[in-house]
Amino acid sequence: MGPLSDIRVVELGQLIAGPFCAQLFGDLGATVVKIEPPKTGDPMRQWGAGDPPVWWEVIARNKRSVAADLRTPDGQEIARRLIAGADVLVENFRPGTLEKWHLDPADLCAANPRLIVVRVSGYGQTGPYARRAGFGGIGEAMGGWRALVGTPDRPPSRLGVSIGDSLAGTYGCLGALAALHEREKSGRGQIVDVSLFESVLQVMEGLIPEYVAAGHVRARSGSILKGIAPSNVYPCSDGELLIAANQDAIFRRLAAAMGTPELADDARFATHNARGRHQELLDTLIADWTRGQSVAAVEALMEQHAVPAGRMFGARDMLADPHFAAREAIVSVETARHGDLPMQGVFPRLTRTPGGIRRPAPAEVGADTEAELRDAGYDEATIADLKRRGIV
Repeated sequence: MGPLSDIRVVELGQLIAGPFCAQLFGDLGATVVKIEPPKTGDPMRQWGAGDPPVWWEVIARNKRSVAADLRTPDGQEIARRLIAGADVLVENFRPGTLEKWHLDPADLCAANPRLIVVRVSGYGQTGPYARRAGFGGIGEAMGGWRALVGTPDRPPSRLGVSIGDSLAGTYGCLGALAALHEREKSGRGQIVDVSLFESVLQVMEGLIPEYVAAGHVRARSGSILKGIAPSNVYPCSDGELLIAANQDAIFRRLAAAMGTPELADDARFATHNARGRHQELLDTLIADWTRGQSVAAVEALMEQHAVPAGRMFGARDMLADPHFAAREAIVSVETARHGDLPMQGVFPRLTRTPGGIRRPAPAEVGADTEAELRDAGYDEATIADLKRRGIV
């Protein structure tokens, strides 16, 4: 059932950050009730490749779908009733939107003092930028990520996934779990304020103190980190391999694997700082060695000499790899629209109370509306009237 099997979550989010936060809760056992606009549903139903798109099957797994038009008083009342019985509310609308819909978190918490409200937004709930529209990419730019991705001679690149949204969703879940723990002592809920830009800022390592203390400005450096060597993607006869030997003892093992143990005693490469100063020359020497061998041959040598190395994995590689299989990093879920569909498994894994995928993403908008409204105290005549008027 998972470690959060006694937790009930209501999700008002859409697109990525809020729904990813709620996905994490669901994966770890929580009951997640997602409120979507009637008929159209969450735009994530239409995002990604496939016909129909398959991304929805991942981000909406373990969720129940309730259709409710939150722009109407009746839809807002549905949300209030569902939230009254929830432990956690997750939303990622622009600040002020819930208040406009008469769903002010202060009022919701007054009605349900144990409620924890996760509010994910571009810039946070306070500050001069709070009311601005913000997507994950904007958070990546403001948080410092985008400026560091790519090569120095080109404009900043983007990562091939929505990392700003996923980081915000993860921090939202982390904050809510901390609040749930504190609630055990105080009996009271609280608001978890998560911004996209600060979620990115949290993973920027020494960016700020390096600038203040040493005047160092991090910049785009392509496939390397300047001064960290050797750690790069090297060409082989049939592909590429990432080798990371940027520690003295490991570099000595790499030099031995290359058949040039004397490199480890060369003054240009003997220490971390020396290798950093001669990074380009060292990368050239290693590339000249790897270029004449296959990926498999170099990878085997790296394993033999305990040098960290890894191939560039794509989906096909992951599906065929024995370690992915042994770890159940990829699992198959029986879905209504795509049949047996492989996707990433639940993570992190717990030994005694593991999470799991208990139900596929709801194929239809509002698939669980009637059942949830009955549980919330609505009678059949009222439910029928709400359906007739398009509220649900």
